[in-house]
Order: sequence, then structure tokens, then C-alpha cells
Amino acid sequence: MRRALELARQGIGYTSPNPLVGAVLVRNGRIIGEGAHQQYGGPHAEVNAINSATESVAGAELYVTLEPCNHQGKTPPCTELVIRSGIRRVVIAMEDPNPKVSGRGIKCLEKAGIDVCCGVLENEARALNRPFIKHIAQGVPYVLLKTAMTLDGKIATVTGESRWISGASARAYVHELRHQYTAIMVGIGTVLADDPSLTTRREGREGVHPIPIIVDSTARIPLQAKVLHGPTGVSPILATTAAAPPEKLRQLQALGCQVTVLPDAENGVDLQELMRVLGSRGIDSILLEGGGELAASALQSGIVDEVQTIIAPKILGGRTARTPVGGIGIARLDQAVALSYQEVRQLGEDLLIKAQVNQPEKRTHAKGGAASCLQESSRK
Repeated sequence: MRRALELARQGIGYTSPNPLVGAVLVRNGRIIGEGAHQQYGGPHAEVNAINSATESVAGAELYVTLEPCNHQGKTPPCTELVIRSGIRRVVIAMEDPNPKVSGRGIKCLEKAGIDVCCGVLENEARALNRPFIKHIAQGVPYVLLKTAMTLDGKIATVTGESRWISGASARAYVHELRHQYTAIMVGIGTVLADDPSLTTRREGREGVHPIPIIVDSTARIPLQAKVLHGPTGVSPILATTAAAPPEKLRQLQALGCQVTVLPDAENGVDLQELMRVLGSRGIDSILLEGGGELAASALQSGIVDEVQTIIAPKILGGRTARTPVGGIGIARLDQAVALSYQEVRQLGEDLLIKAQVNQPEKRTHAKGGAASCLQESSRK
């Protein structure tokens, strides 16, 4: 199953809004085939594993990171192929939270006489597909807030200079995140201060460009901003309100910008409503990159699922120097956004800290009669 999870990661950046899935075929302890879901609309991992097999798969075991589908989508149901192939046992990391599957694939396999167990490395499988799980279960994108700061918590000097706080390794890592996430969101303050392109630049490798989302309640964005003139086929989204001048919105639309007018909230655009709109358009994940005011609004509105902070070994000082999260702040410690650390590691000279926002997680559990692998092993 660890190998299947490793294979699943090959699809990072290419399968959205479908999940990342890997599959391994085993006979007598030997791997005889393996595959991954490598791109949206392409063959599923089970299909690629079976097609790659070096010998007959009849009687073999299939290890797969997600429950095989049992419905017709862009490709035929995987359960039908598994049954026809004569596979005797299927080991699954986690049940598919998609209501179109959600236990039906397991039941179909069991009905055909295939031995099924579910729950091997489930936590790892769920972590791999957090964006897919949230989008399919709640209809809104998974949001990662990424910040980079000095050891004393500054994102710029007192004069506003910020390039570069972090080192080359950390910047390369951020471009890997951009490749991985469907969209990238910034506030108008970041656009006016830095004029970013918000594209993916991977050294020696092509990358998928995220869809830029600019939160700009009054449409102050300059028509010549780089983000409005990005790669062909990537249409930026401007999230604004009725306070924006209609003529400016028409000019933005003429440039190919997708203008989305949303209700006002306390601090500008209603971010919760924006998430619902984006989710309905198939956007399953968002990398939130800037700046401090948008970060504060996002945390306050409860749309953030994960925080990743890059800490550079520098001290800037300055009581007016900007920090990663702005806003008016909180009055009491019990109002703080609580996090759970997930990982700490070094990126070149910098430090990366990953944390999940503490909030109830909507989970689905196996239905039907699929045995857990602990139960399975206890009977043998």
C-alpha cells in the first residue's frame, strides 16, 4: 500500500478535480503490475495496473488507495474490470467519499465473491486527498494558507521590501505548491504592491499554472497588471462586489477576466460565498498566498484548512513592519485560531512548518460488509 500511495503522487497537479489514486497488483508476494491515475479523464489506477501486468492477474491481489468506482464517469466502472480480470482479493486504503461510489464499489466486489478489506494506511490516503475529500463532501475548495516570514515574524522591512525573505529552495517549493493546487488567491494589496504573475515555474520541468483569483472589492486592479495577461488558457477570476464600477468590470471581462460579483462582508468580499461559487465551478483547492489582510479575513471567515509557514533565519525588527496576518487582531487568547502541527522540516536555509486548522472533519466510513484488515488478519 505504501508503494500504491507513492504511485498516486505521480498524478499531483494533473488529476484535479479527480482524486490521486495508485494501485499495485501482487501475486505470491511479488509485484506483477502497478499504475496510477495520471490525468483527469484518463484511465484510472486500477486500469493502468492491470494493463501493465507482466503475467495473468487471475488470482492476484489488488492494493488500491481508494475504493474502486462502480459508476460510469469519463471512464467505465473499475469494478467491472477487476471482476472480469479474476482478481481474488482487493485491499483498499479508504472508502471513496463520493456519494456515487461510497461503499457501492466494495459491495459490488463482494457480491462477485472477491475478498475485500478496507482501512490499510487510511490516514495516509486521506492526507493525500484532502482537497478531493473536502470538495466532494462539502462542495467547497480546500484552502492552504502559505506564508513566508523572518524569525521575528516579519514579511517585509519597514520600507516594504520583501524580495526575498526566503531562500531559493523555499521559493522552488512554493512553485511545487502552485503546480499542485487548482487555483491561487491573493488580495488586491498584493497585486498593487508586487504585480505578481502567479504562474508556476519549475526548474527543468513543466508545471500546471493555477487559476489566479484576485479578491478586490472595488476593482482597483490595473488593466495592465501581469496577472491579467498570463498564460493562454488560464482565465483569472476577479472576486468583487457591487461597489466596483460597472465600466471597469466590462474592461476586465474584455481582457478575458472572469468577473464574479459577490455580497459584501464585514471586511470586503464575502469569502464563504466565494468558496461556494468556486466549488460549484469545480475548483477543489486554493493556495492562498497573500497578503496579511486577506489572510486575516480568510482565517476569520473559517475557510482555511491548512497553514504552511516558511521561516527564514533573519531578523528585521520594526514595530510597523508587516506581519503574515493583519486585520484588527483578537482580544482574547481563547479566540485564537488553533492549529495542530503536522510536519517540520528544512528547506535549504529556511524552515517549513505545516499545520492543520483544528476544525471538525466530515468523514465517511465504510458501509457494507468489507472487513478491516485487522479483522481480516485475526481470522487467519
